[in-house]
Amino acid sequence: MSDTTTSTGSTGDSFGARGTLAVGDAEHGIYRLSAVEGAEKLPFSLKVLLENLLRTEDGANVTADHVRALAGWDPSAEPDTEIQFTPARVVMQDFTGVPCVVDLATMREAVAELGGDPTRINPLAPAELVIDHSVVIDVAGRPDAFERNVEIEYERNGERYQFLRWGQGAFDDFKVVPPGTGIVHQVNIEHLARVVFDRDGVAYPDTCVGTDSHTTMVNGLGVLGWGVGGIEAEAAMLGQPVSMLIPRVVGFRLSGEIPAGVTATDVVLTITEQLRRHGVVGKFVEFYGEGVAQVPLANRATIGNMSPEFGSTAAIFPVDEETLRYLRLTGRSDAQVALVEAYTKEQGLWHDPSREAQYSEYLELDLSTVVPSIAGPKRPQDRVALSEAKEGFRGALGAYATQDAPESAQDEALAETFPASDAPTASASGTDGEPVETPTATRRASRRTPVTLADGTRTELDHGHVAIASITSCTNTSNPTVMVAAALLAKAAVERGLTAKPWVKTSLAPGSKVVMDYYARAGLTPYLEKLGFHLVGYGCTTCIGNSGPLAPEISQAVNDADLAVVSVLSGNRNFEGRINPDIKMNYLASPPLVIAYALAGTMDWDPETEPLGTDESGTEVFLRDIWPNAAEVDEVVTGSITTDMFTTDYADVFAGDERWRSLPTPTGRTFDWDDASTYVRKPPYFEGMGVEPSPVGDLEGARVLAKLGDSVTTDHISPAGSIKADSPAGRYLAEHGVERKDFNSYGSRRGNHEVMIRGTFANIRLRNQLLDGVEGGFTRDFTADGAQTTIYDAAQAYAAAGTPLVVLAGKEYGSGSSRDWAAKGTRLLGVRAVVAESYERIHRSNLIGMGVLPLQYPDGTDAASLGLDGTETFSVSGVTELNEGRTPRTLRVVARKESGEEVAFDARLRIDTPGEADYYRNGGILQYVLRSLLGAGRG
Repeated sequence: MSDTTTSTGSTGDSFGARGTLAVGDAEHGIYRLSAVEGAEKLPFSLKVLLENLLRTEDGANVTADHVRALAGWDPSAEPDTEIQFTPARVVMQDFTGVPCVVDLATMREAVAELGGDPTRINPLAPAELVIDHSVVIDVAGRPDAFERNVEIEYERNGERYQFLRWGQGAFDDFKVVPPGTGIVHQVNIEHLARVVFDRDGVAYPDTCVGTDSHTTMVNGLGVLGWGVGGIEAEAAMLGQPVSMLIPRVVGFRLSGEIPAGVTATDVVLTITEQLRRHGVVGKFVEFYGEGVAQVPLANRATIGNMSPEFGSTAAIFPVDEETLRYLRLTGRSDAQVALVEAYTKEQGLWHDPSREAQYSEYLELDLSTVVPSIAGPKRPQDRVALSEAKEGFRGALGAYATQDAPESAQDEALAETFPASDAPTASASGTDGEPVETPTATRRASRRTPVTLADGTRTELDHGHVAIASITSCTNTSNPTVMVAAALLAKAAVERGLTAKPWVKTSLAPGSKVVMDYYARAGLTPYLEKLGFHLVGYGCTTCIGNSGPLAPEISQAVNDADLAVVSVLSGNRNFEGRINPDIKMNYLASPPLVIAYALAGTMDWDPETEPLGTDESGTEVFLRDIWPNAAEVDEVVTGSITTDMFTTDYADVFAGDERWRSLPTPTGRTFDWDDASTYVRKPPYFEGMGVEPSPVGDLEGARVLAKLGDSVTTDHISPAGSIKADSPAGRYLAEHGVERKDFNSYGSRRGNHEVMIRGTFANIRLRNQLLDGVEGGFTRDFTADGAQTTIYDAAQAYAAAGTPLVVLAGKEYGSGSSRDWAAKGTRLLGVRAVVAESYERIHRSNLIGMGVLPLQYPDGTDAASLGLDGTETFSVSGVTELNEGRTPRTLRVVARKESGEEVAFDARLRIDTPGEADYYRNGGILQYVLRSLLGAGRG
């Protein structure tokens, strides 16, 4: 893999594909797909990959045989052919982008130390970073929430922002979208995405990789892109192609129309459930059929956004008239829109409902069958029909709460009088603190707890009460239909005299400034604010754990009584421990339903049969009474959203506000590291690295750092959320003079490896099976007779003893966001290998990119069936074959028990491509790229 191939450059044209395309008065170079036999029958997404190979053919990394292999794709075959995909650009958000820039800055120094030119480390593909993950909802429910949160954001993150400004000046083709602008994926579809690139006189499809798994949102525009780890993104920025196997493609036919009362959120939750059940991990999903034309672009983006939740690499829609309409609406130039239309029609990339490509597998959804839905309480694929939401909540509650003995004679009487199926419980409270009796479908655990709020309001909290209701996340806030529906529902609720319950922390965090523009033009903002949904920031906020603290009195009551309270958010992630440390159950819902649950105040509410409250006349108000009809929503969307909103908001998007422009900016081609910094530190990845890689070796005497079960996500592994004072990271910050109030989040400190290692495997809901009944970042230290300690402290003890480490895991290890720190932290803790039943695609790749072996148990076996309890000492042999240029299919694993008994098995080595083998031999992808730039590194 050389560093000479760019997105437009090529040294070969074996198929005579190079030609020109006239669009208006302009002429563009083009690589015609029609030059390759078999191209016409390929799915839309594979045509994009085929053009990529034609354009980057160089006879080495990309050959004529690669082109023929893709053109002759067998839909029924299992992926086994490696190709090199060169994305047109890279998109990043600040949590994952900061460590990317840190690594690039470190690589510049490493190149200089090895005798090279540090400016060789420079993006060769456009790289754009949007700062959207740093704003925290410290202040909510009041008019100054946005200003205060932005002020606090700059106070906390000024050092990181100065570093990013240095990067914007030091690196060519690297741009930063400042804070307070929008969420990266919404900014991507509204402004950054080109759909068709025009660079160096050549037109070609816009493709991208991003350091966030929801990069797939841009698939809704017909742009092929997906999330990768930060380390892969860095390599792509430096001109390295992404190594991948030609995937299977699932054709998903859409028919029918979305019925009244059903939102795009309901559609995407239905599709997520269907695709997760079918199994699409590592595959492309491509939507086609006559129903595509009935899906507005914003809905397509919503569906594409959720690709990581159903597990596919991408979930793409073809380009059609709806794509062009959206490009015009969002302010793209007439020339750009004309290029998109002409190019996609010329290349057979334009959607033709009458033509059906060949697919590996086929699925179908009749949109008219979709019903209102939510998902929870801990996974996005766990869809629950809204009509069954109350019953579903009660069924799940037992895992989070226990039933107390009856608290009063009245409760005892209820228990005796009513069977378990229909006993009413006073599970909600009015603003005057008096219980509101709510009929229920099944008896549930109850622990009514009195609480007095800061304003003197006396009320009660109970299991299932909604502590957070947040309209947030890229998934839905890009979609005007659901955002307008939420505002119209708020208007109707206010007009009927309804209010949000006093214990609910309400927030509105749009993904784009345009949302507040059309709210203002439609006159809807006051109604949202009346219910407490004030603007809190333009960022991911609640969806990534930046929900901010609950009110102190709420938090105390929840923790003192061990209440299983709930968050409801319009996001895409609801994993355990993610949203807020005080909240055990998390539900995804459409923006209007978020408001509805804020009004109800509890999940223990039947939206179809139980009222939200009463109006001034005492008449009960049901959800159906305030739910806006489609005509109302469409009228506001059509009349309030204009192109000038987009052109104005994005006119000078990289300049930022006065806060951003006034930040002092360091200069120089290399960064001047501050040894006292607790935000940005030089990582140790290249310490002691030579020009040539050292041979890789087998593992001997390894100990188990953690033994984990199924569905352990990158949320469990990677540091995220707030930093607790008594944690290893908290102690580190305190030792470095940081006050508790300034700890900030793990995400904001991703540029400091010392903080991040201490937070790896430290999620409060992590269950390490080396310990009984213990949650959190703890393990047994076998250098200290198996005593319980933190995972970080144990890792340090093992490092001092020279003991390598392994992790044992179950199915779907590493599912979740594309978090590079889940792999970086693993490696820096001293983990040399992971043995799991199966892996999520990105995390497996990231492990290799950090020099960690991903091993898989033999089919049909796991730790339990092999009799492994994690107390064994492990050896792994056969690794040295990689030094000889071979990649063995299996490695021999031997686990020796304390009794001397041995358990041996052949673990499948999940290094799936020659490119990945190169990365591992070099100690990681960054080391490989660096050596490639110096003319060495190929094993």
